[in-house]
Amino acid sequence: MTGSSDGGGAPLLVGDGVMAEAWRERCPGCRQQRKVQASDRIPYADFLFIWISCLCAALPIQSLFPYLYFMIRDLKVAKEEQDIGFYAGFVGATYFLGRTISAVPWGMFADKYGRKPCIVISILSVVVFNTLFGLSTTYWMAIVTRGLLGLLCGILGPIKAYASEVCRKEHQALGISLVTSSRAIALVIGPAIGGFLAQPAQKYPNLFSEESIFGRFPYFLPCFVISVLAAGSCVACIWLPETLHFHNDDKVDAIDELEAQAGDSNLEAVKAKESRGESTKNLLKNWQLMSAVILYCIFSLHDTAYLEIFSLWAVSSRKFRGLSLTSQDVGTVLAVSGFGVLVYQLAIYPFLAKYLGPIKPFRPAAVLSILLLATYPFMANLNGLELKILINIGSLLKNMFAATITIACNILQNTAVTQEQRGVANGISVTLMSMFKAVAPAAAGILFSWAQKHISGLFLPGDQILFLILNMVSIIGLVLTFKPFFSLPNVMSRS
Repeated sequence: MTGSSDGGGAPLLVGDGVMAEAWRERCPGCRQQRKVQASDRIPYADFLFIWISCLCAALPIQSLFPYLYFMIRDLKVAKEEQDIGFYAGFVGATYFLGRTISAVPWGMFADKYGRKPCIVISILSVVVFNTLFGLSTTYWMAIVTRGLLGLLCGILGPIKAYASEVCRKEHQALGISLVTSSRAIALVIGPAIGGFLAQPAQKYPNLFSEESIFGRFPYFLPCFVISVLAAGSCVACIWLPETLHFHNDDKVDAIDELEAQAGDSNLEAVKAKESRGESTKNLLKNWQLMSAVILYCIFSLHDTAYLEIFSLWAVSSRKFRGLSLTSQDVGTVLAVSGFGVLVYQLAIYPFLAKYLGPIKPFRPAAVLSILLLATYPFMANLNGLELKILINIGSLLKNMFAATITIACNILQNTAVTQEQRGVANGISVTLMSMFKAVAPAAAGILFSWAQKHISGLFLPGDQILFLILNMVSIIGLVLTFKPFFSLPNVMSRS
């Protein structure tokens, strides 16, 4: 692992206890670390490449939902229209399943072979498998290409480490925020690409004929556009510096000798590392951390299931109490709400957090989200402009509440552990969260298909039961925010 010094010169000990005299001219990590120490400027070019790479990796996730219903319908795998949601759920789930399986191995790969190869391979996987997904002619081809995309796109963990290593300590928060902001931008651009560019021969017959490749493969154009962006990002990766240290084994003894000369200072560093190692073993016993992680996973499950259900429900037929919107309409709704959430996070939430703190809005946001979703089934009784206005407002508010909850969960996780443990703690969180997100689309698709087959004949219409069950997940999460299951970290309870 690499480390960074926050001093301006060349101190006796830098990084993870490696002496300044032990710099390796052929080591890319050493060269980058010296470059970072030599200047206190923000590395705008490196940050730009990081932002573009994260954006290209996030776009395939967000662009899928506006047209997924129509894609499954056209693949003719569903025997009945009510079964479309069942099959669509597994397409959405395979990406997250692949990411769950590969998250830890990709982290190990990045620690051994470097951050840059991991980033390049991840972007190349978007170019290849996102393109193949758009060319899918069978359901199983869509499943396999989507799963391989999640399996081989291991950028999420390593890019966070890279963003903190490519700059000085005082700029690390900015670097990490780029990862989050790029995914927020993907919430705007992704649905717009998927909604407006899917089925181009039907929407833009003057530009695309039925005989063209975009007519024969109606869902290829949005995938192709994203793949072209990813290819450009992959070329830009040429200028990315490597930040991992590569020191030959035959020079380890020399480094050890130099470290030994540091005396008591180095001894303190060793003791600190041993202390961190012991405390890492106890992370799973840290109930404040694990309760925050469990809350994060539950609300992540809810948000992913909501996105799947909303996208299917919005385009389904009126006879199944859907909204009969087009993929373009759904893309517009998701893009508008994504842009609104971005504005909310940048302009409104900071003031909310300043006066109320980041934790107090948690429970009100969960309660308001539950009340809002309870009104969704009744929107099927609306038409025209009234429907479009209300569904945009509802989607925007729902995503604002979700953003408030997610930010609070992340703060709770990071305040429950010491600074030295946050990397491992977030690794545990991402792995568990990915598992829940892998389950969510499949479960949501099965539930949606069941609801369409039981529109009547039960104590409630199927669509109301659908959103009731979705709300039950939020209610469980809300209940778990109270004692004895959950208690605020000491630093938060005092604030």
